[in-house]
Amino acid sequence: MADVFLYDAVRTPRGKARPDGGLAGLTPQELVRQQAAALAARCGEAAANPDALILGCVTQAEAQGGHIALVAKLHAGLPDTTAAHSINNYCASGLSAIGQAAAKVASGELDVALAGGVESMSATPFLSDRAAFYTDDSLPPRARFVPPVLAADRLANAEGITRADLDEAALASQQKAAATDIDAALQKSRIATGPLSAEECIRPQTTAESLANAPPAFGELQQQYTAALEGNSFAPLHSIAHAPPICDGAGLALVGAAGLACPPRARIVAFAESGGDPAASLTAGFAAMDKVLARAGLTLGDMDRIEFMEAFAVTIAKFLRDRDADPARVNVSGGHLAKGHPMGASGAILASTLLDALDACGGTYGLVVLTGAMGVGAAMVVERVGV
Repeated sequence: MADVFLYDAVRTPRGKARPDGGLAGLTPQELVRQQAAALAARCGEAAANPDALILGCVTQAEAQGGHIALVAKLHAGLPDTTAAHSINNYCASGLSAIGQAAAKVASGELDVALAGGVESMSATPFLSDRAAFYTDDSLPPRARFVPPVLAADRLANAEGITRADLDEAALASQQKAAATDIDAALQKSRIATGPLSAEECIRPQTTAESLANAPPAFGELQQQYTAALEGNSFAPLHSIAHAPPICDGAGLALVGAAGLACPPRARIVAFAESGGDPAASLTAGFAAMDKVLARAGLTLGDMDRIEFMEAFAVTIAKFLRDRDADPARVNVSGGHLAKGHPMGASGAILASTLLDALDACGGTYGLVVLTGAMGVGAAMVVERVGV
């Protein structure tokens, strides 16, 4: 298969998902349009005339309904000949979109594509699509929907991850995010969008004491999902501070074959997706990570920078406990616990963040890992070009 490159990747700052949030006044298609315009300004003709726009989005209803990729394509003024694809792979959607674009380029189906994701959670809140799946009691218990916040508590109990472990993960994310938010190198590809030029969800006042004093927030959910949990109960551990803030955001990458007029930033070495045990929920990202590293013929030790999605504090705590990764190379500018999780956009946002982190340290290999509810995972290894 032909080599495929990330020519560039950009992202919005993340805005609080509330009426006065920094991005709440912009439609989802406008968030995408501004990122597409930034890529066209940075990369020229290839970004302005892509063969396809592939866009991840989780809640495809109301403001995000009606085929959001097509709506964004029309709003951005992309050519009529640009194909549009809207996909939903839960929290991995944005990275899955980039992976799909890469596969199409590698096969020769496309020469160049814009791929990424968008989620305006202020306009279209989580679960507002009212899918029958969320309340379907005809499914076997292990296949029934369990909210990610509840799955996080269940996983922490099953894995023996303590409240102190969760506190440590949340504090590290907040401290790194606060320290790097104005670091030009690490924010090179963050595009001021509408009125917002910096991350809006970071809580720099977070301390070890404030985390220790925060009460668990999701214990009552167990009563609502007794059947799905098969009557099992567990200690509530995660507080609001151990969950990624809900927010608005978008990210977009220019994916193409060799030979485009603009220089590429990285080569896509390998991409992988994996399902997982829905009852273990937030662990499929680990399976996707193992698969992509095997495909790349590399190890975690080879990675100069890693963006591991903080899909609640339990996931990053488990990763750093169980895997041989240097913490100094992981989420160097903070993660979702500090900056927020605009669901369908997160994979593309982390891909952009990874490219910035690799450039800033002069590294060679980077890894991005996404994990989502009900057994969804995706991962990608990239090799920085021009090392």
